[in-house]
Amino acid sequence: MNILGLSFYYHDSSAALVQDGTLLAAAEEERFSRLKHDSGFPMLAIEFVLKQAGLTIHDVDYVVFYEKPFVKFERMLLTAMATFPKSSAVFRESMQRWVSDKLWIKSLMAKKMGVAGSKILFCDHHMSHAASSFYTSPFKDSAILTVDGAGEWSTATMAVGRDTKIEILKEMRFPHSLGLLYSAFTAYCGFEINEGEYKLMGMHPYGKPRYVDSIYELINVGEDGSLWHDMKYFSYHFSRDSTLADAFGQHFGKPPRDPKEGDKSLDPYYCDMAASIQVVTEQILLKMVTYLHKVTGLKNLCLAGGVALNSVANFKLLRQGPFEDVYIHPAPGDDGGSVGAAYWAYNHLLGQPRGPALDHADLGSSYEDAEIQAFLERYDIAFEKIEDDEAFYDFVARSLADGLVCGWFRGRFEWGPRALGNRSIIADPRKAEMKEKLNEKIKFREAFRPFAPSVLEERADEFFEFPEAERHLPGRFMLYVTPVREDKRAVLPAITHEDGSGRLQTVYKQSNPGYHRVIERFGEITGVPVVMNTSFNLKGEPIVEDPSHAFNTFSLSGMDLLFLNNYIVRADAKKKIAETRFALRHQGDSVTEMVS
Repeated sequence: MNILGLSFYYHDSSAALVQDGTLLAAAEEERFSRLKHDSGFPMLAIEFVLKQAGLTIHDVDYVVFYEKPFVKFERMLLTAMATFPKSSAVFRESMQRWVSDKLWIKSLMAKKMGVAGSKILFCDHHMSHAASSFYTSPFKDSAILTVDGAGEWSTATMAVGRDTKIEILKEMRFPHSLGLLYSAFTAYCGFEINEGEYKLMGMHPYGKPRYVDSIYELINVGEDGSLWHDMKYFSYHFSRDSTLADAFGQHFGKPPRDPKEGDKSLDPYYCDMAASIQVVTEQILLKMVTYLHKVTGLKNLCLAGGVALNSVANFKLLRQGPFEDVYIHPAPGDDGGSVGAAYWAYNHLLGQPRGPALDHADLGSSYEDAEIQAFLERYDIAFEKIEDDEAFYDFVARSLADGLVCGWFRGRFEWGPRALGNRSIIADPRKAEMKEKLNEKIKFREAFRPFAPSVLEERADEFFEFPEAERHLPGRFMLYVTPVREDKRAVLPAITHEDGSGRLQTVYKQSNPGYHRVIERFGEITGVPVVMNTSFNLKGEPIVEDPSHAFNTFSLSGMDLLFLNNYIVRADAKKKIAETRFALRHQGDSVTEMVS
């Protein structure tokens, strides 16, 4: 049985294909369209997942959308009516958008894909979140917590998954939302909502949680972690372009930071504010999971929703929470809704047996040697190739040990927002100057932004306080920030955060043998089986998908080497391209030349 799951028309549109309980392919539309957080209809992603599975749309049994548009429309309509006339602008704009296309998603899907309406199903937003985590987890039974900004009416749910069924026990409703609370402080600190939450999390170690009590004056929190917001401080429920009411800045005695300054400064006040909302978020989540454990009595927990991307909080829930084990899907946000929708139909609705747990995120496209060589030769890009894998891995490891920054393009691209060793920029974590070099000359982003360590899974506990790393799958998806062991912080200065932690990725040999061997060989040379890893993209761009994206990003940055499978491109090649005033861009399905 083939189930196609779709997520679109909010942010991070995606498509996923589940066949007989196995997730064969999943991808965000942005990887192909090259539009960051693309929210449009994911036709390119649909075409990819079908091609990857060797199917056409006529082979698909059901197409499942990740939420229910009419329920979401009801929430927007009633909220606008309740806050009129303040909501008049957002009401007018949203009604135009909804009446023109968002209400007619079923007919839109049927028309664009050429499928019968009888094959199209709709899943609740938070059920999609819950299903994405539970049905890809290794747990037969599990408690489930979903937390995000908002989906239809729900902003958080507590549920139980047992074999093929999920039961929602409790929900929290809009406008009261932990995700929207965190986003409010993202805006207050000068960052873009749905983009800057990573920055807020990355900034928090530089501050002290001085404003925790002041934040609690904006909200009431129940023993189960449920929230009530004093809405006089917020405007997201009635404004189209503002999250905060004037009372918010007045309460803290300082106005929101100008977004133009927010990306440039580690102002101590806003660092303290970032630290404070991080603590509040962790405390509320801990209340939620403690209550959920009490009412379910289960030993396992599945997390989902955008808040589950807060890897600092995730690790504290694992270590301080009451559950023995935690699983988090590699794409816990709205992009993962496509996977959840497909699994909800297959397992919960149709009662089909569970498939294998998802222990890797390699679900995107890959490119064969012949395709890579054809690209390089077509554009007269000088290259070398080391045929023997072991010799190639040794070359990569020695290049890193020599201080070179390298683009690494190999295998299927990763599902979710993290680069996990298939589309990565890699460097030596032992060199303190690497953090500044990568931020300033490679990624062109804020100087405080941290970088991740990729560590051999079997040796993770030597360098990080992460015992039994092998049994914690979210570590493979870069979803935990753990303490770096004190005696290793001076060894790993480029990846150690201000507070002595690191957002590690454990590398499992069976699922990524090439990347594992590079790190292993680097460890044999240096004594440190850890490499510095960041996503293969420039600021504001999606992670690279094909060889043209990889070379274009390489040519526009300060990287020293580019590895495309076993092909090696040196910095001299990009100089030649620059001299001929050509850049490579991916447009639609073809690579074209553009005069720069």
